[in-house]
Order: sequence, then C-alpha cells, then structure tokens
Amino acid sequence: MLRLFWGEAKVYKDVGKAVQSCLESLGPFLSEDEKPDATRNRDLVLLRDKADLNDPEMTKAIMRYFDKTKIESKRVRHCGAALIGFEVDFYPGVGQTGLLDDVVAAAKAELKAWTKSVGAGILKHKLESFTIEFICIPLPSAEGFRTAFLNALGHRK
Repeated sequence: MLRLFWGEAKVYKDVGKAVQSCLESLGPFLSEDEKPDATRNRDLVLLRDKADLNDPEMTKAIMRYFDKTKIESKRVRHCGAALIGFEVDFYPGVGQTGLLDDVVAAAKAELKAWTKSVGAGILKHKLESFTIEFICIPLPSAEGFRTAFLNALGHRK
C-alpha cells in the first residue's frame, strides 16, 4: 500500500477561514474519482515523469504505483497533510513579556474550538473517510508571519 500525501498550507487571521480554505483546496485531490482528467493527475504526471529517488530500483518500484497497467496502481491511498496558521491573542505583545505556562494554558483552552473548526470542515467537504494530518500553528500575527516567511525566502515586500 502506498499512502500518497497531498499537502496544502493556509495562513489566515481566522482559524475557521484557514481550515475551510485549506480543505477546499485539498479536497479535490483526495475525493476525486480515478479518471484521466482528475485534478491530481497533472501533479502525478510530474511525479511519474520526473521522480528520482537516487536509487534506480526504488524509483522503479515506486513508479509501478503510477502505471495504470500494474496491479500496484490499485494500492494507492490518497491522504492529506494540512498546515493551518491562524491568529490568536494569547501571545505577549511586542515589547511585553509573558510566562510560557500562561501561553500553553491558553492554547490548551482554545484547542477544543480549533478541533471543532477542523471537524466542521471535514464534514462540510465530505472528507471523513480520508486520512488527513493537521498541523495547526497559532500565530501572534498572520500578516507578520507571512512577511517574515517571504523575507526568509528573499522575497522582501
């Protein structure tokens, strides 16, 4: 069995909007029927045609899962990886100090609401039957994170 993970990342001010946008983008890659014009096929063509695992035998073995004439192609499970960043107000402000224990306690207190947003998104997009790994990142500022990330990549605003 090959578990093929499709990934999506969204950073929004609101956790609900981040979850919905992420699952809206990820959903088609997971739930589409196997057909020639499926959304995921354009990405699979790149993988099939350009994969190089630095081991010819390993590459050949993996490629069997993408050859529709091989039995292995029936043994692919599409899964999701969702990175969701969103703003929270429990971090100390710029120039302020805070206790780590207070931040941890506040995050734990909000975890139930984040989980509810994820569950609602899964139900809305009918993704209950798929394995999706969620990485939720509470941020002091979505825009601040975006700016810092682009700066780290050398794409200054």
